[in-house]
Amino acid sequence: MAPLLDAPQWAAPKNVLAAMSTRLGGISTTPFDSLNLGYSTPDNRNSVAANEVKVAYALGIDPGAIRWVYQVHGNAVQLAESLPENAPLGGAVIEGDAIVSRTPGLVCGVKVADCLPVLFSSVDGRVVAAAHAGWRGLAAGVLENTVSAMGCAAEDIVTWLGPCIGKDRFEVGGEVRSAFLEAASPANRDLIVASFQPLASQEKYLCDLRSIASARLRAIGVSKIAVTHACTFSEPARYFSHRRDRVTGRMAAFVGIKP
Repeated sequence: MAPLLDAPQWAAPKNVLAAMSTRLGGISTTPFDSLNLGYSTPDNRNSVAANEVKVAYALGIDPGAIRWVYQVHGNAVQLAESLPENAPLGGAVIEGDAIVSRTPGLVCGVKVADCLPVLFSSVDGRVVAAAHAGWRGLAAGVLENTVSAMGCAAEDIVTWLGPCIGKDRFEVGGEVRSAFLEAASPANRDLIVASFQPLASQEKYLCDLRSIASARLRAIGVSKIAVTHACTFSEPARYFSHRRDRVTGRMAAFVGIKP
């Protein structure tokens, strides 16, 4: 994998391409330095487009092969085959927070800056997916919807949970905990409860997004889960973090079936 991209350590088959960008290796200036991929930020759009091209070439693909969605912290899943060809300076227009692909050569991309990126692949490499899982989308079932849209048995899916805000940094209110507990099943309720550590402040908790994601995936039969414990908030030299910096860039996670 090229230096500006990290290669996920997971059990996907060899015909699956997967990568995660950092903030390193681009051309954007402060506070978007330097590999900002977010058109939603106030960064210069030409810089974002140039960064996108750099990433595409590092992936070994044409920039037009990437498929994006306009992320809204929801649970909608789009098919890569129905999304328009990526055009520099264009940005995504179709809403969604996950993308599924069955077409070799198309690459699904989701953008993050504290939210959890989740990559999926069937064990035979015939279908892949990428999901953007902030707490709202996670509570609304974006991961479950992604697995359903993949159309294969849950036990035949491998997943990767990427860098996100860590469990010691993500302070949330009681309404976030309540949202997850209301949606919890008997099979994962105890794990969801354990994913929230109460703070001294009234109705404040530290939230473990990766633990919640793992619990919800296991509850629907997905057990092949690889996890990186990198914290976007705690590593300012490597990752963008919206919670830490507010005005900042976006990273992206990618997955596709090789041509």
